[in-house]
Amino acid sequence: MTSTTLDASWNRPEEPAAPAGRLPRFLRSARRAFGALAMVGAVALAGAQHAKAADDTIKVGVLHSLSGTMAISETTLKDTVLMLIDEQNKKGGLLGKKLEAVVVDPASNWPLFAEKARELLTKDKVAAVFGCWTSVSRKSVLPVFEELNGILFYPVQYEGEESSKNIFYTGAAPNQQAIPAVDYLMENEGVQRWVLEGTDYVYPRTTNKILEAYLKSKGVKAEDISINYTPFGFSDWQTRVAEIKKFGSEGKKTAVVSTINGDANVPFYKELANQGIKATDIPVVAFSVGEEELAGIDTKPLVGHLAAWNYFESVDTPENAEFIKKWKEFIKNDKRVTNDPMEATYIGFNMWVKAVEKAGTTDPSKVIPDMIGVSVPNLSGGYSAMMPNHHITKPVLIGEIQDNGQFEIVSETPGLIVAQEWSPYLEGSRDLIADWRSPMSCGNFNVKTGKCGGAGAAN
Repeated sequence: MTSTTLDASWNRPEEPAAPAGRLPRFLRSARRAFGALAMVGAVALAGAQHAKAADDTIKVGVLHSLSGTMAISETTLKDTVLMLIDEQNKKGGLLGKKLEAVVVDPASNWPLFAEKARELLTKDKVAAVFGCWTSVSRKSVLPVFEELNGILFYPVQYEGEESSKNIFYTGAAPNQQAIPAVDYLMENEGVQRWVLEGTDYVYPRTTNKILEAYLKSKGVKAEDISINYTPFGFSDWQTRVAEIKKFGSEGKKTAVVSTINGDANVPFYKELANQGIKATDIPVVAFSVGEEELAGIDTKPLVGHLAAWNYFESVDTPENAEFIKKWKEFIKNDKRVTNDPMEATYIGFNMWVKAVEKAGTTDPSKVIPDMIGVSVPNLSGGYSAMMPNHHITKPVLIGEIQDNGQFEIVSETPGLIVAQEWSPYLEGSRDLIADWRSPMSCGNFNVKTGKCGGAGAAN
C-alpha cells in the first residue's frame, strides 16, 4: 500500500511545483472559491438587511405636480405630507414601523399621473397615496388604483359625479362649496346675473353644469347666465374681461363664479383691475384661489373679492393655531401660509393612520372598509367623519380677500355638511347614491331600479 504525501511546497504529487512566491493551483482555486462564497454571503447579508429595513418601513406615495402650471398649488401639498409623515414618525411611526415618503413629480401632465401612480403601487409598493389636484389628473389615475387595489386620498374640491372604492375624497363636493357660494351671493349680494368662468377641463365643466341647473331651478333665466372656458395657463384676459364687464352693465347685479385653476388666476385678477372692475361692482367668488395662490402677488386688485372653502388660515381655533405653528417650524419659513387643501390632506392622513391602526395592517383590502366611520379633528374646531360614500363631512366658509393676502370669514354654516357625491340637479344622477358598506358596496346605486351601475355612473 502506498501513501500520497505533500511536499514542502504544498503541491499535489501530480502537479509540477509552483513558481517561487506563488500559491499552488489547487490552493489558488480554493481561494477563489472561498472568495466567491464570501461575496455571495455578503450579498445575501446585504439583501437580508435591506429586506429587514423594508419590513421596518411603510412607504407612502406623494403624487403632486412639482413643475408645470399646477405647481403653484400642488407643491405645498407635497410639503404637507412630508410634515405629517415627520410628525407621525416622531410619535413612533405606525404599527411599530417608520413611514417613508416616496415623492414623484407628474409635472402637470395628466397621462403621466397614471404612469407615476402605477410605479408607486407596483415598483415602490406604497401603502397609500396622497395626491392629485385637478379632476383630470384624478380621473387619469382612478382606473390604476381600482385595477391594483390601491388607496388614493384626494384633497381638493371637485365636481362630484363619482365615487370609487379606492378613492377617499377629502375635498369638497359641489354642495359643500359651489352651491353654498351661489346661495351666499343671492342672499347677501342680491346677484341676478351670473358669469360661470372656468378652465377648460372636467371640474369646471361639470361644476358649471350643476350650477346652471341649480340657478335655473331658482328662477334664473338662461340669458342671465354666461358660461366660458379658457385653457390651462391662459394669460390674455383683455377681451374676455371686457365681455364680462359688458355682461354686467345691463342693470342687474352680476357676479363671477370662478373655477379658473392654477396660475391663470394671477393675470385674470390683474385684468379685472386694469379695466376698473371692483369687487363692489362685479364680485368674484373663486373655488381654486386660496392663501397659497395669493402669496407673493399684489393682492390690492383682489381685495373684496370672495372665495368659498371649508378652511381658511384665519380660522380662530386652538387646533388651527397649533397646525400653523408646526407648519412654519417644519417649512422653516414664517411667510409660508396654510390653505384648504392642506387641511383636507391633514384630515385624510390622520384618518388613514387611524384606520390602519384599527385594521392592524396597511393591506388596502382591510384598511378600505375600516375607513368608513373614522372621525378625526378638523382645524375648525370640530370633527370630520368619513361617510359610506367615501366623502367627509365639512363646514362651508365664505371668505373675503384682504390686502394682506388673508381672508376675513364673512359666512359659515352652523354645522357640518354631508357631501352629495351625485348631484340632485342633474338628470341621470339624482337617483344615484354611493355606499361602500357591505352588502351594497356600490358607488352608483340607483334607488329607483335597485341596481348598482345607474345612468351616468363613473364606475
